Amino acid sequence: MTAATLTPSPTVRSDARLTFPRILRSEWIKLTSLRSTLWSLGLIVALGVGLSFLVASLGFGMEGASAPDPGAVVTTATIGVSFGQLIAAVLGVLMVTGEYSTGMIRSTLAAVPARLPVLAAKSLVLFLLVSAVGAITMFGSWAATYPVLDAQGLAVGLAEPGLAPALAGAAVYLGLTAVFALGLGTLLRSSAGGIAASLGVILVIPTVLPLLSLAVDWADEVAPYIFSNAGVAMARLPSTESVEESIGQTLLEPGLGGLVVLAWTLVSLTLGAIALRRRDA
Repeated sequence: MTAATLTPSPTVRSDARLTFPRILRSEWIKLTSLRSTLWSLGLIVALGVGLSFLVASLGFGMEGASAPDPGAVVTTATIGVSFGQLIAAVLGVLMVTGEYSTGMIRSTLAAVPARLPVLAAKSLVLFLLVSAVGAITMFGSWAATYPVLDAQGLAVGLAEPGLAPALAGAAVYLGLTAVFALGLGTLLRSSAGGIAASLGVILVIPTVLPLLSLAVDWADEVAPYIFSNAGVAMARLPSTESVEESIGQTLLEPGLGGLVVLAWTLVSLTLGAIALRRRDA
């Protein structure tokens, strides 16, 4: 009696290697699947375009103008940044503190023991998404205000030197603001603390410095290098030297302003990365 022999079936190996693109995909799904993310991004666009159209329609900043003013056009198109940066900051904080509050961060860090790739993936996904929405907002604001300003003979096209880079600079600033807040949220691991710290840097410091300049001389020298003032510099037309803007402070050139905002963001991310590596989830 012969025994039947079974041919062993080949073992199918699944490629389950942990790669950075897979971590990126995971963070993209987590961020874009939240309803709050979609509402926040939609609010950035709606506020930005709506405020720009309202300002252009009412003629604010254009009083007495009889010829196209590229600087005024940029200011009108980017006026929504004032509110957009606050929404971007809150979104950045909640991207990480939301996981801490639900306990999901434990599963995330268990899947990625190195931890730092998680923060890098969150930063990249958040920056690209918010910057893209910022670009839609800024160029959409320019497009929405163009017919209004054109009827008054004040419109300026995108071919105007420096106009498109200024709008792009505003979009990148929103993206960096979100990542800056992400770093603070990772450091503090608290939604309330992260939001308070982020808005403190964005809103409180620019308010306090002018008052401080009445008592000390160095406050005026420091003012151009604070986060939000450097962000304003990113969204303006370049000139041969720093100029006094409507905020009453000297601003940096756009490129230097971008480097300053990037430096603030890297410091925030570095502090967050140190905390993420050293503390338990």
